[in-house]
Amino acid sequence: MNPLPTKDQIRQWIAENPALSAKRDIAKAFGIKGDAKIDLKRMLKEMEEEGDLQKSARRFREPGAMPPVAVLQVLSPDKGGDLFAVPLEEGVDSSIRVLVVPQKGDPAMGGGDRILARLTAVTAADHRYEARLIRRLGANPLKVLGIFRASHEGGRIVPIDKGQDKEWRVARDATNGARDGEFVEGEAVGNRRLGLPQARILARLGDPSGARAVSLIAIHQHGIPDQFPDAVIAEADRAGPVGLTGREDLRDLPLVTIDPVDARDRDDAVLAEIDREAGNAGGFIIWVAIADVAHYVTPGSALDREARRRGNSTYFPDRVVPMLPDILSGDLCSLHEHVDRACLAVRMRIDAHGNKISHRFVRGLMRSAGSLHYAQMQAAIDGQPDDKTAPLLEPVLKPLYAAYEALKQARAARQPLDLDLPERKIVIDEAGKVTSVAYYERFDAHKLIEEFMILANVAAAEELIRLKRPLLFRVHEEPSPLKLEALREVAEASGLVLAKGQVLKTAHLNRLLQQAEGTEFDELINLSTLRSMTQAYYNPENFGHFGLALRNYAHFTSPIRRYSDLIVHRALISGHGWGKDGLSAWDIENLDETGKLISDCERRSMAAERDTTDRYLAAYLADRVGSSFTGRISGVQRFGLFVRLDETGADGLIPIRAVGREFFHYDEASQTLMGADTGLTIGIGQRVVVKLSEAIPVTGGLVLELLEIEGAAVTAGGRGRKGGRYAPRKPGATKARDAKLARKVIRKRRG
Repeated sequence: MNPLPTKDQIRQWIAENPALSAKRDIAKAFGIKGDAKIDLKRMLKEMEEEGDLQKSARRFREPGAMPPVAVLQVLSPDKGGDLFAVPLEEGVDSSIRVLVVPQKGDPAMGGGDRILARLTAVTAADHRYEARLIRRLGANPLKVLGIFRASHEGGRIVPIDKGQDKEWRVARDATNGARDGEFVEGEAVGNRRLGLPQARILARLGDPSGARAVSLIAIHQHGIPDQFPDAVIAEADRAGPVGLTGREDLRDLPLVTIDPVDARDRDDAVLAEIDREAGNAGGFIIWVAIADVAHYVTPGSALDREARRRGNSTYFPDRVVPMLPDILSGDLCSLHEHVDRACLAVRMRIDAHGNKISHRFVRGLMRSAGSLHYAQMQAAIDGQPDDKTAPLLEPVLKPLYAAYEALKQARAARQPLDLDLPERKIVIDEAGKVTSVAYYERFDAHKLIEEFMILANVAAAEELIRLKRPLLFRVHEEPSPLKLEALREVAEASGLVLAKGQVLKTAHLNRLLQQAEGTEFDELINLSTLRSMTQAYYNPENFGHFGLALRNYAHFTSPIRRYSDLIVHRALISGHGWGKDGLSAWDIENLDETGKLISDCERRSMAAERDTTDRYLAAYLADRVGSSFTGRISGVQRFGLFVRLDETGADGLIPIRAVGREFFHYDEASQTLMGADTGLTIGIGQRVVVKLSEAIPVTGGLVLELLEIEGAAVTAGGRGRKGGRYAPRKPGATKARDAKLARKVIRKRRG
């Protein structure tokens, strides 16, 4: 056994052999074995405490020196196009500049990327090390949003979060040209433990009330997690492609994905074929393949905990806050064309009338034959195929539409709720300014994918019921008697009929919607029907889905962006014995809590998305204050009227003071206001002309003034046409009606 080396000998070895600096490497180099390793460990500990060495990832190095392999953060290219990076290693000076030397075949890199690189010390005027890429990691520096306050030393970022009183110091060369008072997005730099933390400004978002800021404000205002913890990014970085072991080979199936033109993640692929089996003339075989997220996001992992905390992805006009890191959501779990991807797939047989005969689930490996978007697919079917869709038209696209025609028959028989409420599309330029507000064009391609996904979701719920496995159902309960009676009054006041005295079905509501279709009451009835609905939620107990007119329904088709779908995937994996990454005991024990949590997350995202849309619309209309707009009354309250503008779909408020100077009686049951002097009756759905008095981008508020109602001018004194479309009940009758409905609800609950 050799004697222990001196501390100087150890220092010299580490300096000359940075890649062989672990304790076992040092022991091997000096021939140290047996109990002497304990003495070596003690010596290395002493050298660490004395400051002679620093330990990182089980290796020792000289203080301040860079390890041979390190995590770096790439800076934006300099004027000469060179890429420099700074170290993110603990105990290393963050100001050290490293030149990134790209090699042939390396992926493109840009500012903000985190990379794992092999380092070589060099002597140069502007950098001390050169780096060769080993692999690119997920970008994950700590982000900070706030107001920039300039100073002669650079400045500080004052965060907008109420609970955060810590300011961030910004060096003079890291301000990115930000001006005092601007709203900025920054990221942490360095590893300073004393004084204020340091940040550099990534983006100047301009006026805090400007368009670029609104989604960021909503994210923070609603507490939506938008920063992945390091452990989550590290897990995602370790993920890799999946092989065929334990999976059914589906790569010969010409599955295609159909998504919006700007989609980043593709989690569902579809295929339809004529059913050649005897006894099913006119029937089809439909395949729906979904990304196998459960393979990567396993129970109890850091990725799993973060996905559950987020509940779902949140979508804004200018950004997405994803449920999973981009390396998963945008790459490994995304069903990109012509690459192998892990999936859970269901093969379903339907008859000529669109009724499902049978289904079979598999865990497979697929290869998408094409990534299409809705308009592209519709154009191909309408006789205008492009280079991509032309080869797919006969073998893939036409059978999809033929199967959809069959599914439409089953839908017509089932009678799901058929609301017609167009979705707004806000278009934003590179500067973050709203350039236009329109409505999404809806094609048969959209409806086709919806019907295929609904069928797959039904199959998933039925399969897990058959297997007697716990799951989260998507529950949508029928409207309450109070809301239903309010809808009935609006219908009656519009001269329409909603039958009473029978068990409510969606078919009854569809008949009401059909009566209103094409009339001046069309939008009114659609809005009122929507408001009468309860909000859907997730629950381990199955209470059915009223809106879709389905008894068994569970979300299966979007595990990249919904945690509920991941739970369903795990239940299928457990039920079929496909692996150890199925539903865990903890998942099952906490299923009820998970259902409540992700239902709340969904509502949080909806509120944030709605607030952001309102702010963008207010910013868009801010230059048109004083202009007149046509619209329709969408809500009536004691304090005023809500009006939805025809041009943009934006909602504004007419304060009661801007309606007229007379006193208005408010009837909650019929949702009307009636003038005490003129008898003017104002209710939901009436056509109005309003003037935009104020647009407040910070809050998203629009304040309006009533000019005309149903073609008649309304003067400042409240003089306008008398009477109106609505005839509210007398207060006594309204109270008696409400009491009767309340008794009905109590009896139902007791029963």
